[in-house]
Amino acid sequence: MNPQSVLAIYIFEMKRFFRTLFQSLISPVISTVLYFVVFGAAIGSRIQNIEGVSYGAFIVPGLIMLSLLTQSISNASIAIYFPRFTGTIYEYLAAPISAVEMVIGFVGAASTKSVIIGLVILATSAFFVPLSIAHPFWMVLFLLLTAITFSLFGFIIGMWADSFEKLQLIPLLVITPLTFLGGSFYSIKVLPPVWHTISLFNPVVYLISGFRWSFNEVADVNVGVSLGMTFVFLLLCLAVIGWMFKTGYRLKS
Repeated sequence: MNPQSVLAIYIFEMKRFFRTLFQSLISPVISTVLYFVVFGAAIGSRIQNIEGVSYGAFIVPGLIMLSLLTQSISNASIAIYFPRFTGTIYEYLAAPISAVEMVIGFVGAASTKSVIIGLVILATSAFFVPLSIAHPFWMVLFLLLTAITFSLFGFIIGMWADSFEKLQLIPLLVITPLTFLGGSFYSIKVLPPVWHTISLFNPVVYLISGFRWSFNEVADVNVGVSLGMTFVFLLLCLAVIGWMFKTGYRLKS
């Protein structure tokens, strides 16, 4: 392991983030405010509470997770796609740096950006609803695991995509719908039995449920199952990335 190589990639990616800091942070803040206006005020006025938790506080973990998933995928996919698009990826491949160091550098930076945005959204939410975090350690753990896992998934998308259209295909058509249908703004327990069963096949349900439990101890599925599913998805992403580097998929062509 060469820490200097990892640090060089990490710093380069973080500098790119801070160059557009206003754009990177203002957009999720505005989106959070709009969600609170639409869901918190309009719908929240009709829903007093869910399992003893006010509707405004109930949707906060879902809002954070929604931004965390999309930002993690976006940051990581763009970070590896542009070197492939411009051809500078060959400089990485020719440099004395291993695939593991490349992944740690790119994914580490993407995860850091996503966590920063998630914390900004959390701070913004505190202006609208009274927040309490019942289990801070588990909240941070789920936050980090989700950011790392979906940054790895975004890295895979960035390696797979051969056009800007494909780069946005999976986040827009798959991840965003799964997040909205994964209990971001409601509990899947209120769904009819058939749809409740179908929702359990949505991996995002487990992420949101575990993260929400860390705030107010309200969960749609067991927190241990949520944690286990997160680790399974993380290992799957690592396996796919390992295969991509081993075979040179979309790297050497």
